[in-house]
Amino acid sequence: MASQIHATAIVHPDAVIGEDVVVGPYCVIGEGVRIGDGCTLQNHVTICGPSVIGERNQFFSFTSIGQRTQDLKYAGEPTYLEVGDDNVFREFCTVNRGTLPGTKTIVGSHNHFLSYCHIAHDCVVGNHVIFSNNGTLAGHVIVEDHVILGGLTAVHQFCRLGKHSITGGCSKIVQDCMPFTIADGNPARTRSINQVGLQRNGYGDDQVAAIRKAYKTFFRSKLNMAQAVERLKSEGGMTAEVAHMVAFVEGSQRGMVGS
Repeated sequence: MASQIHATAIVHPDAVIGEDVVVGPYCVIGEGVRIGDGCTLQNHVTICGPSVIGERNQFFSFTSIGQRTQDLKYAGEPTYLEVGDDNVFREFCTVNRGTLPGTKTIVGSHNHFLSYCHIAHDCVVGNHVIFSNNGTLAGHVIVEDHVILGGLTAVHQFCRLGKHSITGGCSKIVQDCMPFTIADGNPARTRSINQVGLQRNGYGDDQVAAIRKAYKTFFRSKLNMAQAVERLKSEGGMTAEVAHMVAFVEGSQRGMVGS
């Protein structure tokens, strides 16, 4: 089906628009933008390039996607944004491109970003995540799959949020959030495992029990993180989930959100 581009929209002649795309009133699509099939730009949406947008993404009013980084080191070099498929960006969401030449910000697929969310330069966001209103990422943050960011949560640069983790509203995240856990507070503390989220996503009782046991080793024993890793390794027989927790801790540069 042919795309529908409103007469008031401004589309750069070098932009590439896929099939069945709706570009609403007063949208601006810049040079170097590629928009995949089936996307919808409601009205007053700005997409700057170089950016590659996948298929069936929905952009609500006043979203600003692919703008230049806010990093003061940026000197105008080409940087990039890649967005996957089936994402929803609600009103006033902002997503910035990378900072250094050739770098990119990456957003996966099947994500839901509520109003006023911000994804800064060089972030990598996975799949099936939900950012509640005003969820904010500083630069170079990594968000794994199935993360839920509570409303008004702010994440410090270079932090990581492990898969199936969830943050409470108004949380301040300055270290890495352990996969499968709940972090809450200002500054945030690790409160418990995300049992409800795990059950809703099909994790069985044995998997949840193994995650809970590992959580207690990391956060309820008197061991530091390195010692906890060694204990879990020495016990052997780790499930895939526990192995992911161990690898996540071993890859941490900022340390883990404590309990």
